[in-house]
Amino acid sequence: MKSNRFKFLSLTLFVFAIFQFQAASQGNYKAPKNVIIMIADGWSESSIDAAEYFNNGEKGTSVYRDFDIKLFMSTYPAKISDKDIPQNWSVGYNSYLTWSDFEHPKNGATGSGAAGTALATGVKTYNGAIGMDLSKNPLPNMTEKFKSIGRSAGVITSVYFSHATPATFVAHNVHRDNYSEIALSMLLDSRVDVIMGAGHPYYAKSGMKAKESDYNYKLVGGKDAWNDLKAGKTTFTTSSLSGNSSVQDIDGDGKADEWTLIESREQFQKLMSGETPKRVVGVPKVLETLQLNRTEENYTKAFEIPLNNDVPTLVEMTKAAINVLDNNEKGFFLMIEGGAVDWANHANNPPRMIEEMTDFNLSVKAVVDWVESNSSWDETLVIVTGDHDCGYITGPIENNNNPNTNPIINNGKGNMPGLRYNHTNHTNILIPFFAKGAGSDMYNRLANNSDMIRGRYIDLTDVPNAIFMLLEVGK
Repeated sequence: MKSNRFKFLSLTLFVFAIFQFQAASQGNYKAPKNVIIMIADGWSESSIDAAEYFNNGEKGTSVYRDFDIKLFMSTYPAKISDKDIPQNWSVGYNSYLTWSDFEHPKNGATGSGAAGTALATGVKTYNGAIGMDLSKNPLPNMTEKFKSIGRSAGVITSVYFSHATPATFVAHNVHRDNYSEIALSMLLDSRVDVIMGAGHPYYAKSGMKAKESDYNYKLVGGKDAWNDLKAGKTTFTTSSLSGNSSVQDIDGDGKADEWTLIESREQFQKLMSGETPKRVVGVPKVLETLQLNRTEENYTKAFEIPLNNDVPTLVEMTKAAINVLDNNEKGFFLMIEGGAVDWANHANNPPRMIEEMTDFNLSVKAVVDWVESNSSWDETLVIVTGDHDCGYITGPIENNNNPNTNPIINNGKGNMPGLRYNHTNHTNILIPFFAKGAGSDMYNRLANNSDMIRGRYIDLTDVPNAIFMLLEVGK
């Protein structure tokens, strides 16, 4: 086992060196100053189609459809779980079986912990891991890399900030369900500049104020941690798993940098422009996710139920986060997650899936507008993708996953498209990947696999590994 691991590591380093040499010597790739990765958790080509049909009445209208790089991506984990049984190694992507056996994609799917870890570190791991390898050792992640070279870094999400995807870009934990431990690690151990996401202990999942007896502090690290955060303390009453109880010095001046907590929508909106604090935690006034759970009422059409206007949109969070991060002249990294696309697809709920996709798409548009108005495609790399499929959405025909013979039905703008959910969990199908800007051509070079329907594709691990290579080239 050690011999195989050594061979794999040696091969990885060799490939890395070859790419680095070629990129540097041939001048093919430009190292990005800023990197923005946008993840619609649980999306698929079908999710994109459905939102486009409802909002615009035609396919291809999302801003990322015009990006230079348009590929697909495999998402399977290294192991199904951390249990040491042979069946857990039955992973991978098989093009023939995916399109010939309708049930096959339901097997061997990744979870958001393993997928997020792959996207944040470039290493596959077991389902449930948060920034840990198969031996449960911490893996260096994207925010740590950017902070190590003097740039800013942040993560924002439409679900709670200690949820799997944002956590994998900041924290390290053996299991994604350890929310309090993860939140404490993000707040105390990390040097990131921005964290934004739900998890407010005083509010219910609907966004209504909770009774004091129902306050839920688990998602923010516990009651003491929340009170210390609100008080702007640099030393917390509670320690992280590492034993650390002090917030970090993020700029190397030898002083701990306290968090500035914002909670109201007005505070998020104010942060979208003008002067900013050095370091921000934004926790909207809702427990789990911005809009998905605003009502338990079933409805058949997207946006039929009014949105909760007391919480920010993902667009507002995006603009606020960038306004903080772009203070650093050296550049920044930002991960933006539309996390509740996955939740809607788990529930097989087309209206809410379209609502979540719409908010995500508007956030992509906001990022593109920022690049073109305040930066440039020569210095900023924008990636738009998912972490895995959820829901196995097809056209209305049963047991047919071929998009050519069973596409999503376009019923016109403002009308719900014709589609069918075929699963309540994640699948192993390929998902879309889009990239534009500095260094984005690297992904075309890494797309060395082909699918019989989707064409060329990369893997989750290629996303960060290309960025790591580009940063080395730019030294």
